[in-house]
Amino acid sequence: MTKWKNFLAAALLAATSQAWAVPTLSATTTPNPTTPGSSVNVNVSITDIVDLYAYQFTLNYNASLLQATGVTEGSFLGTVGSTSWYAGDIDNTAGTISLILSSLYGDSAGASGSGSLASIMFQTTGTGNAAVSFSDLIFFDSAFGEIAVTATPLVIGIETPTGPVDPGTPGEVPEPASLALFAIGLAGASALRRRAQAPRA
Repeated sequence: MTKWKNFLAAALLAATSQAWAVPTLSATTTPNPTTPGSSVNVNVSITDIVDLYAYQFTLNYNASLLQATGVTEGSFLGTVGSTSWYAGDIDNTAGTISLILSSLYGDSAGASGSGSLASIMFQTTGTGNAAVSFSDLIFFDSAFGEIAVTATPLVIGIETPTGPVDPGTPGEVPEPASLALFAIGLAGASALRRRAQAPRA
C-alpha cells in the first residue's frame, strides 16, 4: 500500500510541476558565433505559456557590436486570431528596441504553448561578445490578468574567421632581389641564344 501511495504522490507532483511551469522568454540566433559585417537574425520566442492574449517587451543589445535594422512579428499570436502589432522604437545609439508589442483583439482565447513572438535583424559591426537581454516585460491573458514570465539573455559571439593560409593565394609578390636574379637569368639566356644563332665566319 505504501508503494502505491508513493507512486501516486510522485505522479501528482510531476503533473503539478508541469501545470505550474513558468513561461520563459528567450532569444536565439544561428550561427553563433558569427563574423563581423554579417547579418544576424535573432528570434524571440516564448515557451510554456497558457492563454497569451497580449505582450510587450524591450530588447537591449550592445550597440558597439550590433546595429538593429528591422523587427517583424512572430507567428505565435496569429495562430489564434488577428493581431495588432507594433515593432517598437529602434535606438542604435542606446542599444534598445523599446516596447515591441502585440495583442489579439475580439472575444477569443489566447495562444497556448510555445512559439515565436518577434524576429529582429542585426548587422554586426565589430568583434567580441554581444549581450542581448529583455526589460519592460508585460504579458496578459484573455481576461487581462498578468502572466508571470521569466527572461533568458543571449550572448552572440562575433569572431574574425581564421584558418590556414593557402600557399597558392593570388597576390603574392616575389621579393625585389628575386626579381633581379630572374631578370639577370633571362638576359643571360637571351645572350647565349643570340650567340648560337650568329652566322659563323
